[in-house]
Amino acid sequence: MRTLIKSTLILLFMLPMSFFAQNTVSGNVTESSTGLPVPGVNVIVQGTSNGTTTDFDGNYTIQNVSNDDILVFSFLGFTTQEIPYEGQSTINIKLDEDAASLDEVVLIGYGATSEQDATGAVEKISSESFNQGAVVSPEQLIAGKSAGVQITPGGGAPGQGGTIRIRGGSSLSASNDPLIVVDGVPLDQRGVAGSRNALNSINPNEIEDFTILKDAAATSIYGSRASNGVILITTKKGKKDSPFQFTYDLKTSIGNVTDKVDVLNAEEFRTLINNTPGTDPSLLGNADTDWQEQIYETSVGAIHNLTATQGVGNFYYRLNFNQTAETGVLSGDYYERNAFNIALNQDLFDNSLKLTLTSKNSLDKNNFANQGAIGSAVAFDPTQPIYDDSLPFGGYFEFSRQSGDEIVQQNLATRNPVALLEQNTDENQTRRSITNLNAEYKIPFLTGLKAVVNAGFDYAEARGNTFLPLIAASNTTNIDQYSNYENINRNLLLDAYLNYKTDVDFLNTTEVDVTAGHSYQEFYSFSDVFGTEQDQRVDFPVDINRNALESYFARASFDINDKYLISGSIRADGSSRVAPQNRWGYFPAASIGWKIHNESFLQGSNLISELKLRGGYGETGNYEIGGSDPTRGNYSYLGLYTPSQGGARYQFGNTFIPTLRPEEYDEDLKWESLINYNAGIDFGFFSNRLSGSVDVYYRETEDLIATVPVPAGANLSDQLLTNVGTTVSKGVEVGLSGDLARSEDFNWTLNYNISFQELEITKLSLGDDPNFFIPQGGISGGVGNNIQLWKEGYDPTTFFVFRQVYNEQGQPIEGAYVDVNGDNQITEADKQPYKKATPDYYMGLTNTMNYKNLDLSFTFRGSFGNYNYNNTQSANGFVEAGTNTPSDYYSNFNANVLESGFENSQFFSDYYLEAADFVKLDNISIGYTIPGEELDFRISATATNVLVITNYDGLDPEVFGGIDNNFYPRSRRFVLGLNFIF
Repeated sequence: MRTLIKSTLILLFMLPMSFFAQNTVSGNVTESSTGLPVPGVNVIVQGTSNGTTTDFDGNYTIQNVSNDDILVFSFLGFTTQEIPYEGQSTINIKLDEDAASLDEVVLIGYGATSEQDATGAVEKISSESFNQGAVVSPEQLIAGKSAGVQITPGGGAPGQGGTIRIRGGSSLSASNDPLIVVDGVPLDQRGVAGSRNALNSINPNEIEDFTILKDAAATSIYGSRASNGVILITTKKGKKDSPFQFTYDLKTSIGNVTDKVDVLNAEEFRTLINNTPGTDPSLLGNADTDWQEQIYETSVGAIHNLTATQGVGNFYYRLNFNQTAETGVLSGDYYERNAFNIALNQDLFDNSLKLTLTSKNSLDKNNFANQGAIGSAVAFDPTQPIYDDSLPFGGYFEFSRQSGDEIVQQNLATRNPVALLEQNTDENQTRRSITNLNAEYKIPFLTGLKAVVNAGFDYAEARGNTFLPLIAASNTTNIDQYSNYENINRNLLLDAYLNYKTDVDFLNTTEVDVTAGHSYQEFYSFSDVFGTEQDQRVDFPVDINRNALESYFARASFDINDKYLISGSIRADGSSRVAPQNRWGYFPAASIGWKIHNESFLQGSNLISELKLRGGYGETGNYEIGGSDPTRGNYSYLGLYTPSQGGARYQFGNTFIPTLRPEEYDEDLKWESLINYNAGIDFGFFSNRLSGSVDVYYRETEDLIATVPVPAGANLSDQLLTNVGTTVSKGVEVGLSGDLARSEDFNWTLNYNISFQELEITKLSLGDDPNFFIPQGGISGGVGNNIQLWKEGYDPTTFFVFRQVYNEQGQPIEGAYVDVNGDNQITEADKQPYKKATPDYYMGLTNTMNYKNLDLSFTFRGSFGNYNYNNTQSANGFVEAGTNTPSDYYSNFNANVLESGFENSQFFSDYYLEAADFVKLDNISIGYTIPGEELDFRISATATNVLVITNYDGLDPEVFGGIDNNFYPRSRRFVLGLNFIF
């Protein structure tokens, strides 16, 4: 509308002028580097509204030009040119690409550089490229956007976070999560107890960009925590000298389950029971219940963002309030976030001192639905009703038995899934604040020298309670069961460093950038739980953990003649979590780069606009050495004693004395270390209309931490967490970006990335046994069953199975497996490492188009070469699973039992290994912006989890770890967005 009004006014103004003799100028506008025409260039007489734009061939004509006028030629991404008019009838222009757009600033640890001067594998993803929709968890914004970065969404629970892996991770028992740094504050990698996702306290709407540091040359400045990569999150700030602006953004969404586990319906179930010898059909009910239909519902959600921003002189601010509420597709599941974000900036002393305060404060509320209902809905007898008032279970049908004069529950029976949802209470509130104050001061006596102090904290406090009434069949005690808990996580930070930038006369001109500083971070956690046990209130031991990390770091970078780049860094980390003899770790890195496009033989090239070679080496560590129990990583080199819980007391007469249990420990335990080599090339053609990068890496993790068997009597347990091995990973990453169209009215950009990876355990045991392996990957359907293994020469997610034998019709023969060792019998020795859950390669494709005020974008993701173990089929896909029960009830079957015909369990058959390749249309979004004089309005529609192309039989092929059981289905969501800018 604004464009229409302005165009009309210009036309009305120019009509009377056409009656006077004025000069006309025409010409052609091209790119200086390629000679290609540039459509959509603005051509205007400076200081007037007299203007035009170039057509598709770069041609323009402008009238009413007078002597001494100045013609201004401008277009996004190019340097603006001003040409005085001196009577020329033709003016041809060659536009130079704007160097500022090429030298976009990207963050690196404790500083920044330009994209052209970066020598490590660093990628910046700005808000313009984020995934659209009702995004609750920040990592969803960049899924599929970066080569080497794989983000696996969690289940469909509201607010549930995904799993982030940069170059596949590097550890077995330690954490493989990257270090997350928010506005300069490194977050506690152990997460926040009681929270669905540690990143949920960060409002996605307030994120300006992500910078991903992938190789050790870029990450080693973070030392002992950087083996799995670093993600720097920068939140939005106010802008200097900007008018007051208020924005209201609303996104409403609905979501539904698109598929359910394929189980027998009531008729099929009755038929199977009636046809199975030895069964009692009288135990079946008369109902026809689709239990999965009963536990799932339509999910609804709304996200509100109210933002105010303004710049007044040297003070500028941004304030944001966010309210997010979403129900889950599992009945009773609910997530709510109320967040207030503050960003204050003040420049003092003629901009010599810059103060920045950012604070992200949130209150999360959760009602956790009992996810055990998912498995129960798959296994519960479909011939039974939901409700039965004749039973003493709160009105719900449950499998029961007679005990004296009472009707009690069958202890081992599957529970009514609706009762599990409606009789369980599990509530939680988490308060969190991530706040930091950054002061940057330019030292007056030395130009280019500045001092930076960054003080911050991350404080989280979670309180929750659970309740299970006595009448619930899932309560096997004789009293109401309750528990209350409180968790506190506190993270304090103080960084101080000096940065010096200058030019020196060496080999023509050399830019020098040197940083050196000190960092101190302290972590504290507190946990207290009390509940009921053995008919009485029980106070469990309070758990308090505290550790500190002190660090010194330095980095020096040199840009010689704008062609040759050299960078080196080192960090020294001292941690209280590690034994004194291993307390200090040193993490060096070095990298080089060659900006070939600045060499004389490429100057003025019409083809190559950017060409840079990079290479680097670095060492990093893994600080999170506690594995699945992070507290084990704190002082695990010391002998610890664990107080007993409720029932573990020793009786002296009438007194029950709590006991202390000594824990195993390794007094020489130290953090893992990783050595990384990286080589890369960055390129751009046709003024960067086509650009991209290719990276090749090799990584070796040493002093690998794993829990391994130890000889009896060698320690206080037969299993010990210790440094035992080595892994090697390598890969190739390719990222491409193409501007298929670039004009004032129409722009079309396509981004594609693909990553190839390989990970192998090269050493695992303390001895030399080549057959040694550690079972991994617990499955449903038998206590202690594991379907994966860690073994030298294999990927850590490799499956360990028998090779199934099939008949001529392609049907599996029950119990018939390949006799691998040829001893004419099938034993454990015939199990084979076979297939893996890690993909061979994965990709992402993003398309962005806009025509005037209309925009369209969509994102595809794909994964290839990975396998899933379909535990949903294997646990319930054989006749004995539902009929061989110790009491008078039957369980339902996976529909695969009709295909396999298995009578007995075949848990370790590779029949249940399925290729999990997929291509997903993650989201598609269309929007339209209506500009106005006092109000800009935008409306958008988005669909997420739109389409999955796969041959996998389960609900969803994207299962982290490769074992598919009790999967919380992801919903397909439709989102309506409204945005108002005043």
